[in-house]
Amino acid sequence: MAKIEKIITSSSEETIKVGMDLSKNLRKGSIVAFLGDLGSGKTTFIKGVVKALSEKKDINVNSPTFVYLNIYDVKIPIYHFDLYRIKDKNEFYSHGFEEYFSSNGICLIEWSENILDILPKNTIFIKMTHENEQVREIEITNAF
Repeated sequence: MAKIEKIITSSSEETIKVGMDLSKNLRKGSIVAFLGDLGSGKTTFIKGVVKALSEKKDINVNSPTFVYLNIYDVKIPIYHFDLYRIKDKNEFYSHGFEEYFSSNGICLIEWSENILDILPKNTIFIKMTHENEQVREIEITNAF
């Protein structure tokens, strides 16, 4: 049964905090699919997840738009995908990225809309909506 939680944040710091809170529930093999337009706060949220799982205070988190994947070597390896330029699941497969789904890390996938039909059943979905300059609505669906 899916559990849906809605959260409103009013700053980048609050969005990072929500990411930090979610990280407490992530384990090896977790997959988190982010949905939302440009500027909706997906990368900011991911900064919170990485920050919570890192012992380093200065780890640089940015969206891997042009390389598709950043890997963060933290307590549990994090595979941060940006699929903005991936057209479909076939292109995703051609890069061999599906292998990360069964890895010993956590997959955080921005622009997951492009591969929705191949995401595993236990994927956590996070839909982010840019309400105005600072306010974001975050809808978390845990499919357990």
